[in-house]
Amino acid sequence: MARLGELLVRENMISVDQLRQAQDEQKKTGGRLGASLVKLGMIEENDLLSFLSKQYHVPSINLDDFEIEPDIVKLLTEDVVSKHQVIPVHRAGASLVVAMADPSNIFAIDDVKFLTGYNVEVVVASEAQIGRAIEKYYKTGSAEAYDEVMQGFDEGEIAFGSDEETVNVLDLEKSAEDAPVVKLVNLILVDAIKKGASDIHVEPYEKEFRVRYRIDGALYEVMKPPLKLRNAVVSRIKIMSSLDIAERRLPQDGRIKLKLGKGREMDFRVSVLPTLFGEKVVMRLLDKGNLQLDMTKLGFEENQLKAFKEGIHKPYGMVLVTGPTGSGKTTTLYSALSELNVSTDNISTAEDPVEFNLAGINQVQMHEDIGLNFAAALRSFLRQDPDIIMVGEIRDFETAEIGIKAALTGHLVLSTLHTNDAPSTISRLLNMGVEPFLITAALNAIVAQRLARKICNDCKKPLDVSAQAMKDLQFPADKIGKFQPYRGTGCATCSNTGYKGRVAIYEVMAASDPVKEMILNGASTAELKAEAIRLGMKTLRQAVISKVVEGLTCIDEVSAVSAPD
Repeated sequence: MARLGELLVRENMISVDQLRQAQDEQKKTGGRLGASLVKLGMIEENDLLSFLSKQYHVPSINLDDFEIEPDIVKLLTEDVVSKHQVIPVHRAGASLVVAMADPSNIFAIDDVKFLTGYNVEVVVASEAQIGRAIEKYYKTGSAEAYDEVMQGFDEGEIAFGSDEETVNVLDLEKSAEDAPVVKLVNLILVDAIKKGASDIHVEPYEKEFRVRYRIDGALYEVMKPPLKLRNAVVSRIKIMSSLDIAERRLPQDGRIKLKLGKGREMDFRVSVLPTLFGEKVVMRLLDKGNLQLDMTKLGFEENQLKAFKEGIHKPYGMVLVTGPTGSGKTTTLYSALSELNVSTDNISTAEDPVEFNLAGINQVQMHEDIGLNFAAALRSFLRQDPDIIMVGEIRDFETAEIGIKAALTGHLVLSTLHTNDAPSTISRLLNMGVEPFLITAALNAIVAQRLARKICNDCKKPLDVSAQAMKDLQFPADKIGKFQPYRGTGCATCSNTGYKGRVAIYEVMAASDPVKEMILNGASTAELKAEAIRLGMKTLRQAVISKVVEGLTCIDEVSAVSAPD
């Protein structure tokens, strides 16, 4: 297979230039050369299969059209098929037919022979087909695991009256510890980790009970347990979160810590909300191992990163990060704190909730019920000889006022706000009652951000987009027709969504003197935005368009994460 590229060039199936491009892609993404050639559209999958079949004198097979019997699948474990990229296909007497992406891999053939005791006959299949077959036959999908769990459940065992009736707490505890319920909740949590979900939604309705995962910003339904299980499942989650299972009328917040082995821990932030037909549970997954604290890898462009760093490295003043819930504001603030975290500075944070523990930083969890809110925490921080203060969110005038006064008295203050873009943050602060002269005196920079879904590299295909459509989306005239847009077609890697992972989109507005002058003169948001753009600010729309041009995200995400300028 090392010579595959040379052989394809010799047969005039690809050019030398195409081979070099595919080798570069292979270095970036891993995998085999053949898969890179197919992914880049340089050769059709069927043509590659025919070539390999002819080259190695073995038959080819289309695994997508072939149904493998369960007894054959069991002959090899998931570890073996994933390691060697092989699939057992058929058994005849003492021979086992095995599909391989690389028919010259003698080690894989010997391994399969040794493990199964059969003589191995090789057929060739594409790497993509083998990947799909492994996902289909070997990966423990939530549907199969769910069916297995529910086999042990007798609907007659658990029954509850209507919400108006009194529910016995002992019955709730007993049902929550029932084996199928415990297994089902464990399955929901572990499956969400495997699928890379950021949130789990457990939702009761009048006639159904469903579980959804948020993956790369979009919600997908994964299972519908029996409606009678709703109270038992919610009670189990509440027990794991150390919440009061008898209290079903008020919202509650808790946390679950799951140990995954190899020293890895996963935290679930649990929120329980009483709804019309029972309690809805939303669990946010917090994986410290995946926390990205390197600013250069967040998605900032070079000029944006420079402006942001200038803002946070000033000895005092305020830096605000804005955007909706789930737009990555906390990650951006944590990355800033990580850069600023030195032993010579005292850093304190007020958070609701504390999402990740950061060594060397004093993090305080808010408790509104006992009067510990952002304003109270800020007042206490100012008596603790602080250098840098981070406030989870500015929600009211009191917090804004104390934060700005801290920024004016020699402290660096970092915080978040919920606004649509960077320039509209000024209007939000003015609406809260903060005076314009205080804003201009305290402000260093404002960062607006969103998260755009990245195209899955394993099913990335060129996309035809009309020049008019690009013009409507405000693509620059000099870019239209000069780059190739892509989209994901859906594969096993991305659970057929076409997207895998997300990238942050930023709009950084530095508080320059001309902008401050306009704020003092009562300029509108539109006027502030126009001036900031004139001074070099890249808007959210322009930033996401840059990511499309780079091939990181799809053209659909332009209107999904940004408004027209």
